[in-house]
Amino acid sequence: MDNKIITLNEEKETLLIPLYGKAMEARKKSPILSDSKALEIVGKINYDFKSLKIPVKTNTMMCLRAKIIDTFVTSVLNNEQDSVVLHLGCGLDSRYVRVNNPDAEWYDLDYKEVIDIRRNFYPETEKYHLIPSSVTESQWIDIIPKKHKQYLVIAEGLLMYLKENEIKEIIMSIKKRIGNYTLIFDAFNVFTAKKANNHPSIKKTGAKINWGIDDPTELTKWDPGIHFLKEIYLTSNDVIRNLKPGTKLLYKIANLIPLARKAQRILIFRIE
Repeated sequence: MDNKIITLNEEKETLLIPLYGKAMEARKKSPILSDSKALEIVGKINYDFKSLKIPVKTNTMMCLRAKIIDTFVTSVLNNEQDSVVLHLGCGLDSRYVRVNNPDAEWYDLDYKEVIDIRRNFYPETEKYHLIPSSVTESQWIDIIPKKHKQYLVIAEGLLMYLKENEIKEIIMSIKKRIGNYTLIFDAFNVFTAKKANNHPSIKKTGAKINWGIDDPTELTKWDPGIHFLKEIYLTSNDVIRNLKPGTKLLYKIANLIPLARKAQRILIFRIE
C-alpha cells in the first residue's frame, strides 16, 4: 500500500488516536504494549498524526487498557478452542495479531470506510473475518455463526460514543443471535463522559462522547440475563506495577480518589 491521505469524519477519525498512541509506545525501550503492527501502519499512512495532540497520560491509559483486554482475551481463549471473538469498533487495532490464537474464529467490525483501509493491512483468512458496518445497524449480526461453545465480545473505546438505548439494543441483539457470551468493554464514569468532549484529541476529531456509567450493576436492570462479573481499574496496583516510578506514583494517588479511580475502567459482563 502506498502512502495515502486518510479522510475520516468525526468518530471514525478517533481510530487514529489509539493507533498512533500504540505506535509511539512501541518505539519505547520498555513499552507497556508492544505493537509492531501499529508502527507499520502509521509508517504507511500519510496523515498529520501529531495534530491529534495525544497527551502522555491519555496514551498511557490507552495502552494499559489494551494490555488488560489482551490479557483477558488470551486467558479466555486458552480455556476453549471452539471460540468466536467479535471485536466491535475494531478501527485499525491489531488485537487479532497480538493475541495470536490460531483456533479462535475472529470477526473485526467497523464502518465500511474503516474496513476498506483495514483490508490493506489485515487480509481475511479462513479464521479471520472483516465486517464493514456501523455497529448500530442490525444486519451484520446475522453474519456471526451460531452454535459455538464460547463467544467473546470486545468493545474497546466504542460504547462511550453511543447512546444508552443503542448499547442496550446491541447487547440484546447479539444475545438473540448467539445466546450466551462474555462482554468486555471500557467505560467512563458520568463525570468523565461529560468532561471528555473537551479533550484535545476528541475536539480535533469532532466526535462526541454520549455515555458514561457510575455503577456497573445498572446494566443488570436492562435484562435479567445481564450479569456483572468484574470491574478493573486502570489505576490498580497490579495494572500499574511496570510503570515508571513517577507515573506510578500519580496513578497510586488517583487510585485513592473514587472519582479518579472510576474515571475510566474495564467492565466485564456475562450475557445469558
